[in-house]
Formats: sequence, C-alpha cells, structure tokens
Amino acid sequence: MFRILRAILEPMEPKRNKKAYFDYEHLETFEAGIQLTGSEVKSVKTGLINLEGSYIVLNNGEALLKSAKIARYPKASPEQTAYDPERPKRLLLTKKELNHLAAAVNTPGLTIVPLFMYISKRLVKVKIALARGKRKFDKRAAIKEKEYKRRLNSRVR
Repeated sequence: MFRILRAILEPMEPKRNKKAYFDYEHLETFEAGIQLTGSEVKSVKTGLINLEGSYIVLNNGEALLKSAKIARYPKASPEQTAYDPERPKRLLLTKKELNHLAAAVNTPGLTIVPLFMYISKRLVKVKIALARGKRKFDKRAAIKEKEYKRRLNSRVR
C-alpha cells in the first residue's frame, strides 16, 4: 500500500526501453500520447510497466504500440478478470507525423521503436524514435566507449 501511495505522491520516473538504446541508432524522435483505460493509467503511474521487446506498427492510418506490458492494477475491480496486459495500445500522433512515419518505414532498414514512457501534466506520453538497427561492430564500439568512459571516471575520482 505504501508503494502505491508513494508513487501517487511522487512523480513517476520514466520507464526506459534499454534494448532500444543499445540495438538501434535513433534518427528522429517523436512524442506521442497513448490511449489507455483508467486502471492502466494507474498502473503506469505506479510504475508497473515493461517496454522491453515492444514495437510500433502502423495500421490503417494509426500507430499501435504492441508487446508493451502494463500489469493489472492491484486495486482494480474484480470484473477485470479478462484483462490482457499486452493488448495493442493506440498512439496519438498528428496526421502529419503519421504520414511522415509511414513514408519513412517503407524504406528498408528503418523501424519505429518506443524509447521511454513518462507522465507529463497528468498525461501518459511515449517517446518514440524512427530508428535503424545497429550492426554487431557498432554495438561493440558502443560497449568499448562505455567502458573507456567508466574507467576514465573512476580514475578521476
């Protein structure tokens, strides 16, 4: 109970999709609203979400967030027995942004990935990116750079 109360009083920390930062090179980023039910919003505010392995699909002029797991809110009504935590969630983007993303996704090698989910003025938002997958040597270079920075910081201290 205290965890839920603390989460309501304190602002939610953005939930990051760490794989998206490691596996993809981000070309453009967009901020999108997300259409959720009331209990899903409460779950997001308490931090019961997981974006790992989630992706975005453009279908019939709308963007859908798939495989994002929003756990069932613990205090939700018992009528929610058929709740699906991985149901596709509709993203709220402008027509111009949707058309731009649809044109960009048609080029080979580009995809749309969610980066993180956060709360802005009571509204749940998702930061998404138009991204290109990294190759194995790009990932190795990123790991080497991280280790170099970590060693440098430890020596400075």
